[in-house]
Amino acid sequence: MRTNQLIKYTLFVSCYLFWVASGLMVAVGIYAKLSKEASAVDSLLADPSLILLTVGILMFGITFVGCTGALRDLPVLLKIFAWILLIILILQIVAAVLGFLFSSMVLEKAAFLMGKAISGYRDDLDLQNLIDYIQKKFECCGVHSYKDWSQNIYFECQDSNPSLERCAVPFSCCIQKDQEAAITSVLNSMCGYGTQNLRSWKAESLIYIEGCLEKIVGWGQRNLLLVAGLAIGLFFLEILVFSMAVMLIYQIDFIIQKRKSTRRRGPEK
Repeated sequence: MRTNQLIKYTLFVSCYLFWVASGLMVAVGIYAKLSKEASAVDSLLADPSLILLTVGILMFGITFVGCTGALRDLPVLLKIFAWILLIILILQIVAAVLGFLFSSMVLEKAAFLMGKAISGYRDDLDLQNLIDYIQKKFECCGVHSYKDWSQNIYFECQDSNPSLERCAVPFSCCIQKDQEAAITSVLNSMCGYGTQNLRSWKAESLIYIEGCLEKIVGWGQRNLLLVAGLAIGLFFLEILVFSMAVMLIYQIDFIIQKRKSTRRRGPEK
């Protein structure tokens, strides 16, 4: 007697794909960690490269257990894999419910983290590039408005600030009136100088004045079906993998019990 080969190899291929993806995450995390400047100050609560490494290593270990258990028909490894996957599914449901019930708290936490990122804009090149990308992508500036850049010591709009960038905003906040000319011409990194001193009605012709948090939330609301579809698709994929693992466990246990009962009957005959 053998286990269902379709379930067995479908489970193995699914785990293998996630295993390869987790290996790539670990590689990217290691590269990002090693390429960071030694003196860089992490502005967030946790280093993004460290988060990538942690998640990648956990996924690598879990999917390796699933791959080995499915390929070798080992019920112990499959049970470990199934229990871990069940815990992950429960945590995802809890996180989704809490995120929905405490959405205002989630937004406050996001605003806090974005504020800390702004404070460390000049201290970490990776973080600086990330913020510039977000501001250009979503055509926004700061967390809630362009004046949030006063949270950074270099851009702080105080007379006591000796920085040349006092009352300025990063170049990524600037409106590029002619996109083709912006690509071919030299980048004007001083285009945001002095804009924090301007009223919003005057500054809006030079820089983006809306905050990135509102822009990102608005983007999420406009693309709610796409985001929800991807999340639900991943959730059901995890349920499918969990179901296949459970079915394979029951099949292996059934075969083991059948063999034991056959051996017991043999000597009696």
